[in-house]
Amino acid sequence: MPADPSPGFAGETSARSAGHHQRSAASHPPRVSATSAVEVRRSSRRSRTVSAYREGDRTIVLIPARMSEAEEQRWVSVMLDKLAAQESKRILGDSELVERAERLSDLYFDGRARPVSVRWVTNQNTRWGSCTPAEGSIRLSHRLQGMPEYVVDYVLLHELAHLLVPGHGPRFWRLLEAYPRTERARGYLEGVVAADRLPHLPAARSE
Repeated sequence: MPADPSPGFAGETSARSAGHHQRSAASHPPRVSATSAVEVRRSSRRSRTVSAYREGDRTIVLIPARMSEAEEQRWVSVMLDKLAAQESKRILGDSELVERAERLSDLYFDGRARPVSVRWVTNQNTRWGSCTPAEGSIRLSHRLQGMPEYVVDYVLLHELAHLLVPGHGPRFWRLLEAYPRTERARGYLEGVVAADRLPHLPAARSE
């Protein structure tokens, strides 16, 4: 491939910027997003903090009951990014990559894509990942290490899709539509590539 998971807890973040629209927890039952598997739980006991954690395949975001809808959306995005940043600090080993690939295949491809091997490599500086269908092998660039897990998952799914469909035709992209964070992950990777192409300014001299 050319250049959304393990349990985690994002801790608590102050939400002092929350609005003053009073809402009761009873009038706002937990909200679940089918596409991103995020459940928002409002609590009248919370006044200034927001927290998030993983619960299986779902992310739970806890917010004060008084938050407005716009503030809710903003804080959900903030907490998802915080969780992703925390999780990305842990680098998966090759055996864990195989297990993760198999789990992703079960979730999005009905288990039809089964790689023989998945491993990190350091010789792919112009590609995020590659696949050799005849061997069932997938290789991921070491440059992905430290990126959010949903980005790594997207690259894994991209290469898993090549075990089922060669090339990048319509059928290939239809497979990836099953992953809800495809566009977000592609945007992240495009941003990394764009940043790498920016001219490097000389460091400012200290007086």
